[in-house]
Amino acid sequence: MRGGPDVSDSVGTPSPARGPAGGASATGSGLIRRRRRRWVRGTALGVGVVVLAAGGGVWALYAKLDGNITSDKAAAAELARYEKERPTALVKGAMNLLVIGSDSRAGDGNSRYGKDSGTERSDTTILLHLSAGRRSATAVSLPRDLMVDVPACLRRDGSRTEPMFAMFNYAFQTGGSACSIRTVEKLTGIRIDHHMVVDFNGFKEMVDAVDGVEICLKEPIRDKDAKLRLPAGKVTLDGEQALGYVRARKTLGDGSDTDRMNRQQRFLGALVHKVQSNDVLLNPVKLYPVLDAATSSLTTDPGLASLRGLYELARGVRDIPTEHVQFLTVPRESYIYNANRDQLVEPEAEKLFERLRTDSPVVIAGEVPRDSAEKGPADADDDYSAYGPDDGKSEARRPDGPVAADSPAPTFSGTTADEDTCE
Repeated sequence: MRGGPDVSDSVGTPSPARGPAGGASATGSGLIRRRRRRWVRGTALGVGVVVLAAGGGVWALYAKLDGNITSDKAAAAELARYEKERPTALVKGAMNLLVIGSDSRAGDGNSRYGKDSGTERSDTTILLHLSAGRRSATAVSLPRDLMVDVPACLRRDGSRTEPMFAMFNYAFQTGGSACSIRTVEKLTGIRIDHHMVVDFNGFKEMVDAVDGVEICLKEPIRDKDAKLRLPAGKVTLDGEQALGYVRARKTLGDGSDTDRMNRQQRFLGALVHKVQSNDVLLNPVKLYPVLDAATSSLTTDPGLASLRGLYELARGVRDIPTEHVQFLTVPRESYIYNANRDQLVEPEAEKLFERLRTDSPVVIAGEVPRDSAEKGPADADDDYSAYGPDDGKSEARRPDGPVAADSPAPTFSGTTADEDTCE
């Protein structure tokens, strides 16, 4: 079975027999340990609810989940081809994951969002940085209309494109996930460790699997294009409504892609809050349908393309406090030659990329800086104080030596998963 759990070490070594006064026999205590280990492992895989049932049922559920995931082997081969030009990871234990939302219309009910032309584009792209020690997570939205240098990439038909200065979503449209990854790495200097592509259907099923996500609307929504009719106030969105909400543009906010990204970030924060507040990641009964939904429309790099790989990722982030799960958009402004396109704001964008590369804490506007006890291993090992007093004159150190004593940590506009959308 592909990706099946290794159970070879689940057999315990019997303890020396205890005397009559000792109570349980060695055989009895060994049996208890073996059962406990099997239960813990089953729970970790999200199917522990059936561990006490027939063994065949456990493996059938595991096989279903594991078989749902599509491995992006083509992207892995393309990235290996250009390994020498890719950035080097600077901090051991930190992880960078590129999450790509595909606008594919394939799947039940997705034709309502437009005709399926057979060409997928990156409707949403998020660079997710997980700190070493998994004390924080920072999700950075990359605008699809951002003007960037796209390298020569392999098309799906086997031909290759020429390097081009174009909108960011051109990379995924022409060269798929590998081209998007190489474009992001060229833009940011950040090594992408893993990636995943989720389509419309996968997003809807995820929301439905957690019984909807609550948001708060200041005004009612009537959007014909998004097929969305919602009242003002607190509303629990199902999957179909949630997809319309995060994709709508014409009737919400100022109609810009930036406003839409901000709305997506707030929704994702509410989704994270819902998952953590309901203990979904720790409860096999609740976790299984979420995993089934998440894996059914998921394409990932080979390193994540198994239930074990996804579990290792989930285990690393499940204990991050929601106030340390941050969402922001890369500093951007209207492109100088076309107001309908975006360009990076410098040096602010490079400051953000540098902090992600070096696993330094990212401070968003209004956030109370974490104290030194909550710094990640990279910060603690290097005695790097990311936050100084308000006068900005505290000494700060980086892995490559001290920097100017009057260099306060930059701040960025964003939100956290802990914020209440109804406040």
